[in-house]
Amino acid sequence: MRNNTKPTLIILAAGMASRYGGNKQTESFGPNGETIMEYSIYDAIKVGFGKVIFIIREEFSDAFAAQIEPKLLGKIEIDYAFQSLERFSNNIEFSKERSKPFGTAHALLCCKGKVEGPFAVINADDFYGFDAFKKAYTFLTTDIRDELFACLGYQLKNTVSEFGAVTRGEIQTDVVGEIVSINERREIVFKDGQIISLEKDQRQILAAETQVSMNFFCFTSTFIDWMEDKYYRFLSENKHELKAEFLIPEVADQLIKSGTASIKVIDTDAKWFGVTFKEDANLVKEELLKLSNEKIYPLDLWNIVSPITLV
Repeated sequence: MRNNTKPTLIILAAGMASRYGGNKQTESFGPNGETIMEYSIYDAIKVGFGKVIFIIREEFSDAFAAQIEPKLLGKIEIDYAFQSLERFSNNIEFSKERSKPFGTAHALLCCKGKVEGPFAVINADDFYGFDAFKKAYTFLTTDIRDELFACLGYQLKNTVSEFGAVTRGEIQTDVVGEIVSINERREIVFKDGQIISLEKDQRQILAAETQVSMNFFCFTSTFIDWMEDKYYRFLSENKHELKAEFLIPEVADQLIKSGTASIKVIDTDAKWFGVTFKEDANLVKEELLKLSNEKIYPLDLWNIVSPITLV
């Protein structure tokens, strides 16, 4: 049955970007100063999303809104959710030495009460491509239900950086394309033409075509409700840890194993790129300029003389 509610796009933009050394979520990468997430919003509007929720740190909300809102005015509904270390702490006292929040699933939990119905969640600093948004929209408006969610799947070889280690969710599927497990690998490097996992000091070569999650998931609001008590359990077990994170792929893996819902993989041939390290920035700028020169995107993304044409 087709869902007539326009899906919501949730953008994870509260990360502290310690490896990058700056606020990459709002840095200019496009030919006319566009951020990476503006291309995701452009694609989302083009296929039919009706609302965008930015998960940010509250102390930067005024500057963020001043940069983003004038470009989106009249194009899509805008809302915000604020992530902080204290949100959903449930009166649990954690280490005073910890300064950063507890990861992407904690960020999504901070949207509780702000989203109704189907939504997609993405990273602010990743370029996902139009094909991914088109397929996500189709799933969100035709197939999604509280017992069936989706993850956009990318090939590992297209998601690594030559400048340092990255974290990727390795996906294993069954014969019908539903996810059996998501293994969050935190130390993946590209070296001498090989992709190598160095997690826990163990060296393992990974296949280039390995399917991975890039934090592009399609859920209903029931997923946020479901993971709340899981977060409290995580927090009680990791309250003294300085680097522990509550991550969407790992929580999705718990969901699958609990039998509460299934998550199917949606394959996309869209080209992914993003910024993890400062050295990635020039490549991203070159890729976005190339896409503009090929007229896949306007040179000026929000220019009124280049209106978005719905497909």
